[in-house]
Amino acid sequence: MAKIFVFDEFNPEDNAMLQALYSRSASSVVDHVEKVRKSGSGKFMETFYLGYGHSSIADCGSTTIFIEKLSILADKAIQDWPLYSGQETSTRYIDMSKQEIIDPLESEESKVILKSWMDFYIGSQERLKEYIRGLYPKKENEDEIIYQKAVNARCFDIMRGFLPAGITTQLSWHSNLRQASDKLSLMRHWPLKEVREISDGIWNNLKEKYSHSFSNELFENQENYREYLMKEYGYYNGEKIENNFSFYTDIKHDELIKYKDLFDKRSSKTGFPQFLAELGIVRFDFLLDFGSFRDLQRHRNGVCRMPLLTINHGFNDWYLSQLPEDLKVQAEDLIKTQINRINKLEISEDERQYYISLGFNVACRVSYGLPGACYVIELRSGTTVHPTLRKIAHKMSNEIMKIFPELKLQSDMSRDNWDIRRGTQDITEKID
Repeated sequence: MAKIFVFDEFNPEDNAMLQALYSRSASSVVDHVEKVRKSGSGKFMETFYLGYGHSSIADCGSTTIFIEKLSILADKAIQDWPLYSGQETSTRYIDMSKQEIIDPLESEESKVILKSWMDFYIGSQERLKEYIRGLYPKKENEDEIIYQKAVNARCFDIMRGFLPAGITTQLSWHSNLRQASDKLSLMRHWPLKEVREISDGIWNNLKEKYSHSFSNELFENQENYREYLMKEYGYYNGEKIENNFSFYTDIKHDELIKYKDLFDKRSSKTGFPQFLAELGIVRFDFLLDFGSFRDLQRHRNGVCRMPLLTINHGFNDWYLSQLPEDLKVQAEDLIKTQINRINKLEISEDERQYYISLGFNVACRVSYGLPGACYVIELRSGTTVHPTLRKIAHKMSNEIMKIFPELKLQSDMSRDNWDIRRGTQDITEKID
């Protein structure tokens, strides 16, 4: 009968070593644990790691990094990794009015741009909440606290479009040691200085804490290649997208139909088996505001290119359509003025992103295997999803169902409407 043990008390490097010894020793983990306890944390890995010969040992030890007071742009750079795990501050639920803002230029002109965005973001909230309450009055059976949270969430859904991308946030990054090293090797060449400095800071912290895993030699030819890679391809600037949306797949219908039984028998909220990814890729190109791109980027089951935030694709109309007429007029004037100011900044396109608000559209490209595509489409079609992203999910669903109706996607294609459930999507302290 199988024996099962759970040991969580050791640091990541020792935990990794415990797992690696299975490949070199037939002894029980119980024996290895005793060695750790006798030698002390840290010395155990020092004894074995250097002669192991495989960097995969670092896959078996994980750590969690907490990063604060970084811009949303830097936040997205860290999350631009298929194996990223973590959480970040949500602009859909948190009032960002007191957050610091990264201003690379620190000129009078740049300060005016950032202040103008924040003045509108802060100064419009009460008027907008009043407007929302008028559109969606509280029903008799609805809880007052939940209702107010839903109103606030709707307000932030709209006003986040006017936040500059330089606004600071915070995030966690949970990673195994090997993936952290691999990701940081690219981040230290990211086009933004802020990201490069954060990369150095994370590396130094990890090296101090896990010296055996972060003392590897850097080779000039590899560093030169990574520098070129991030300079030329760190950001995806996209091509012209016909009708702002396009769809491509190399999946052959004759191959897909062989698995019709899996589509017919699938129950609600159950994903497709991963092996269906071998059928081919599903790729979408579209325009989406940078605020909602951030929600889409969180899906790790495919390729999601990091777009360059520019003013070239315009401001997403949805944010303006949700404002009362008086605020809409102010917002339209503000956007025109801000575009002129941003164009006059003497700064690189990479650094210019700090002064552009989250409501501006970016050129997005995502590629998934079939299970990943279906998961993203079905999840992001729900009524609590931000409406600009939900609209894209609906387009994705429609395009796939045109050519593969056998899939029977379980997308929520209902119309957008007020949903008080937004007020329940919170983390609260449990009172016994």
